[in-house]
Amino acid sequence: MTHIGQDRPVVLEARGITKRFPGVIANDKVSLKLHKGEVLALLGENGAGKSTLMNILYGLYSQDEGEILVNGEPIRASSPHESIQRGIGMVHQHFQLVPVMTVTENVMLGNEVVRGGLLDQRKVAEQIQVISRRYGLEVNPDALIADLDVGAQQRVEIIKALYRNADILILDEPTAVLTPQEADDLVRVMRTLTEQGKSLIFITHKLREVLEVADRIIVLRSGRVVGETTPASSSEASLAAMMVGRAVILKVDKDEARPGAPVLEVRGLRVRDDRRLMAVDGVDLQVRAGEILGVAGVQGNGQTELVQALTGLRPPEAGTITIGGQPVTGASPRVISELGVAHIPEDRQRDGVVTSYPLTDNAVLEMYYLEPFARGIVRDEQAITAHTERLVKQFDVRTPSVTVPASSLSGGNQQKLIVAREFSRELKLLIAAQPTRGIDVGSIEFIHNQIVKKRDEGVAVLVVSAELDEILSLSDRITVMYHGKVVATVKNGELTREQLGLLMAGASLEATPSSPAGR
Repeated sequence: MTHIGQDRPVVLEARGITKRFPGVIANDKVSLKLHKGEVLALLGENGAGKSTLMNILYGLYSQDEGEILVNGEPIRASSPHESIQRGIGMVHQHFQLVPVMTVTENVMLGNEVVRGGLLDQRKVAEQIQVISRRYGLEVNPDALIADLDVGAQQRVEIIKALYRNADILILDEPTAVLTPQEADDLVRVMRTLTEQGKSLIFITHKLREVLEVADRIIVLRSGRVVGETTPASSSEASLAAMMVGRAVILKVDKDEARPGAPVLEVRGLRVRDDRRLMAVDGVDLQVRAGEILGVAGVQGNGQTELVQALTGLRPPEAGTITIGGQPVTGASPRVISELGVAHIPEDRQRDGVVTSYPLTDNAVLEMYYLEPFARGIVRDEQAITAHTERLVKQFDVRTPSVTVPASSLSGGNQQKLIVAREFSRELKLLIAAQPTRGIDVGSIEFIHNQIVKKRDEGVAVLVVSAELDEILSLSDRITVMYHGKVVATVKNGELTREQLGLLMAGASLEATPSSPAGR
């Protein structure tokens, strides 16, 4: 994208924004400017203060110090409604949509159009179609949200903001839950929006996307602005170092695997999804001690249901699962966990932590009834607290205290808490689903190194990721899933990134063009 000149009018300005929470300064005298027709990327580690700052701009929080100006006029938005009236819209990382309602009903919710005492859904649907055509946001106004894939749901969120006449759009981790193809579509939409005069603040952890789409980049660290740059004068390595405050190794450093005996064996596995459709259709796979098997595929091709069946969260319809030679088909999560199986879930907030519980309870969710955390039916709170404090320090979980609720942590720190808990047990098998989704480069480096360390200790590791770069970086062998079936299993390096991408899109192994092995 061409660099937007500083002569463009400033549409949004933050001056000296400070926000304090108990035990932490989330924003410390933060200042920034957003120009008309510009994409301003906001980078920073988890807990750096990015989301807090955006929530202040959107009226969800109020600042303790500093001021906000929209088109040169000072404002102090005390609610999102006021911010929307000022032309500021926000697309949250976790979508604010009602699944049982249609696209039209979600878009007009809180801003209803009434004609003759009835909701005029037809008029709103027509406006949605106008917005869709103008900005390349293809969506069916009559579709139920529950029936839409993640990319389409995100387009609905953007349409919601544009329907309310937003000129300034805040996109908070917009590609964290998207497939590579959907992320490319979003980049195209962002370009269309800026060409039409909209101004965007783009929060992400994906440095490649920042370099591709941003006009300017501002980096936050520990609540402060530590740098401003442009894509032309930056690289992924320089941005990562600015975010973390040290050099970051972006490639996983690992030796050749030394696989041992099979730990996980799956034969003819068939699993239905929530709609009773066959999501996993006759899958065979094997993971051996001391190796990482990566499962690649576009999100929605059965990976979620596969992991749920392997961890006891969803009963399989047919097939067998054995762990360490012991049959566990249809066993409960506790039985599987007690066999030495760790699970980093795809949805950390739904399956990984209890957000209302303190860190201490979350750190022992699967072990609270075992020694040294309990003696009979009595919990040893002192042992649990000491264990949690040790994990928080070892895994660099940023928190003012181990007694705060997990909801107070940023998404990346919730993820590090889950990894800390799962890795603190004696393991035979590690199942990691989207292990680094929505987290910063420093945390990605740390979690990847911890996964490789477990492999080197002889643990069998199954990594499921929609990020092909992550699969290529971590895996010793790669299995590709498409429409619930395994379409190929190869050693890492036998196929190029492009060939794997074709397999993920449904091409057969024979149909992919042959080329030298590599990444």
